[in-house]
Amino acid sequence: MRQTVREFQRRAEKADFTAVVDDTGRHGARRLLAHAAELAGAMAPDGSPGGTVLLQADNSWRTVAATLAVGMTGGVLALVNRHTTRAEFAAALEDIRPDTVVAEPSAAGGWQAREGMRGARTAGVLDGWQALVGQGPREVSRWSGGALIGLTSGSTGRPKGVVQSETALRYACARTAEINGLRDGDAVAAVVPLSSTAAYCFGVAMALMLGGPLVLSGRWDREEALARMSANDVRWTMCVPTMALQMGSAAAGSRVLEGVRSITVGGGPMDRGALARAERSLGTRILRVFGMSECLGHTSPRPDDPEEIRLGRDGRPFPGTELRAVAADGTVLGPGTTGRAEVRGPSLFVGYARDGRVEPPDLTPDGFFPTGDLLVTGDDGTVTVMGREKDVIIRGGRNLDITEIERAVAAHPGVARACVVPVPDPLLGERAAVLVVPEDGHDGIGLDDITAHLDRTGLSKAKWPEFAFTVAELPQTTVGKLDRPGARRLAHELHTRPAPEPVPQPHREPHQQGDA
Repeated sequence: MRQTVREFQRRAEKADFTAVVDDTGRHGARRLLAHAAELAGAMAPDGSPGGTVLLQADNSWRTVAATLAVGMTGGVLALVNRHTTRAEFAAALEDIRPDTVVAEPSAAGGWQAREGMRGARTAGVLDGWQALVGQGPREVSRWSGGALIGLTSGSTGRPKGVVQSETALRYACARTAEINGLRDGDAVAAVVPLSSTAAYCFGVAMALMLGGPLVLSGRWDREEALARMSANDVRWTMCVPTMALQMGSAAAGSRVLEGVRSITVGGGPMDRGALARAERSLGTRILRVFGMSECLGHTSPRPDDPEEIRLGRDGRPFPGTELRAVAADGTVLGPGTTGRAEVRGPSLFVGYARDGRVEPPDLTPDGFFPTGDLLVTGDDGTVTVMGREKDVIIRGGRNLDITEIERAVAAHPGVARACVVPVPDPLLGERAAVLVVPEDGHDGIGLDDITAHLDRTGLSKAKWPEFAFTVAELPQTTVGKLDRPGARRLAHELHTRPAPEPVPQPHREPHQQGDA
């Protein structure tokens, strides 16, 4: 983030300005730079490169100050969420091999970060947090030009470190700012956790580039988010569909966000009608977009597009980005035909973090990255994502890996077989349900039994199923394989089946004294 931080420093040298508004108040640019200089000194007291810094990225001024410190020292920033489990943190240490870990003491203790950073010295930083600074040379060239590492769910349940360059971040931000009519000094809000690659890009990086306030919400509260955005003249924000719908409901038709030019929404199933009601209630425009950690925000409509395009499709590729649908044999498909989505463009990632270095992405011979989605293109250049090749559940913008959850549930001693499937939800888009075939001798396995088991195994609570249905057998294909579409249909039927009517009790006359 060297270029972006240098630009921020030049703005602050000319005049101080409010750079962050968070739960603790307003924070000036020069004060953030002072905190950043203190952290930079703790990480590299001899003025050497800052190396790779694994940061507990929360929605506060600390994430911005840490970004400035890493940019000052020419380092690479990796993001981790406060609610990351100990096992997930250990996997991140193995893949990223950071030179420094920056976190609040309670988080570092829960992760046993000191044990993973043997020989590291401890320094107090960021007003009550700590930095565990490792010894030895700091080689940032191992990231092949990467500046940011964000963790995202892997196909096996192991988090993947997605390595993005500063050039990619700046491209995605610049195109998004242009599309949404943002100008230097405009305030943007970040309500999605900044540990997300997309939230960091379109929150921290966007605000640093614009040189305006970044308005943060530490804990999701729809009423507070609306009040804070309105009070601080926010012009744009990005969120998941669930948040947009919740804010629309909380606004109750007040049009409280009339000053917001637009809200970019992505990361989960979206219903056009529900989004339309939300934007009318909020008084702004909602833009349905498509993107991923590996290729940030690479499509968007414009605020002046008609509703059918803004809310019914996923926009158009950014200038310079190519998005296509291909058949199973790689043949490029024309408009109107659904195929596998592939993308190529300036915001494509460098690769994945593996054993402390970059593992290049698996691209097609002509440089396209298969996204794992199903896509159809339109004659007018718009694109629509039709679904996903890989079975995942997107709950309120968070990807839940089905295989990981199934394996954890199947380890229950009373479970013979399990199948995890999504069930629709009007607010979150999807929720996780599990079909369970019990072992002989077990009449049924309830949801409480399953979640207690998952708690003992250490599976993150965010991944726990929310519904459990005991079945005699899982649906199968004609060759005896699991029929996932059939399982989804069965779970949907069980989920929507009306609860049985209570059995009426026989009428009895009140007991009279003296009756036999």
